[in-house]
Amino acid sequence: MYDPTVLPLDLTGKHALVCGASQGIGLATARQLAGLGAVVTLLARNEERLNSALTTLPGEGHRVAVADFTDNVAVGAAVGEIVQAHPVHILVNNTGGPSGGPITEARVDAFEDTYRQHLVNNQLLAQAVFPGMKAEGWGRIVNVISTSVKAPLAGLGVSNTVRGAVANWAKTWATEVAIHGITVNNVLPGATHTARLTGLAEAKAASTDQTPEDILAGMAAKVPAGRVGQPEEIAHAIAFLCSPAAGYISGINLPVDGGRTPCL
Repeated sequence: MYDPTVLPLDLTGKHALVCGASQGIGLATARQLAGLGAVVTLLARNEERLNSALTTLPGEGHRVAVADFTDNVAVGAAVGEIVQAHPVHILVNNTGGPSGGPITEARVDAFEDTYRQHLVNNQLLAQAVFPGMKAEGWGRIVNVISTSVKAPLAGLGVSNTVRGAVANWAKTWATEVAIHGITVNNVLPGATHTARLTGLAEAKAASTDQTPEDILAGMAAKVPAGRVGQPEEIAHAIAFLCSPAAGYISGINLPVDGGRTPCL
């Protein structure tokens, strides 16, 4: 239900669970949400890096939780403990993508592992936070996927396949839970200056006579904006979709890519 008295970007009193929050887009998102007043739980596998990230968040009361996203049981246990202690109002599903490579050479276990890491974990997390959101009559789920949902990217066969499955999973959730005041949306980052992008550039450079810097420059040249994005720019879009202002937006795929996606 729309409430005109609620400040559109105020997340005071909300608890956000941000996955993959020790670096990159996840950490930038955690900082944005904390800056809007939310209490944030950072979830990732590296406890040392999580604790370091925690010190960079504005506000108080933030927490860390440790789980490796290659282990569905560990993720399920971690989120179970989180929601039992503090009901979650905002869930940001975010984890690293699989290694690159053509689909003709992809191993079957690469599809299976990526499916579990992305779609299965997203399901575990969403199911765990849903009862609290439903009871509150308010919730936000944002999934960080890829522009490959709109147009498959060359050399990312496994990622293209599983990202598309996650997008359809999210649309199904959005339709089923909207009646409870819960929105579910996908943010689709384009080339963004993260450790993953650097890793992809290094891997591609290793099989060519180019340097990683050449590869990154080539990526930037294909973007109408003339550059790759920064994690904070993706985080701004995520934070908006998590805010009261976005209460009538659900089930969408939002590219944040400097205009590169070739379709509407």
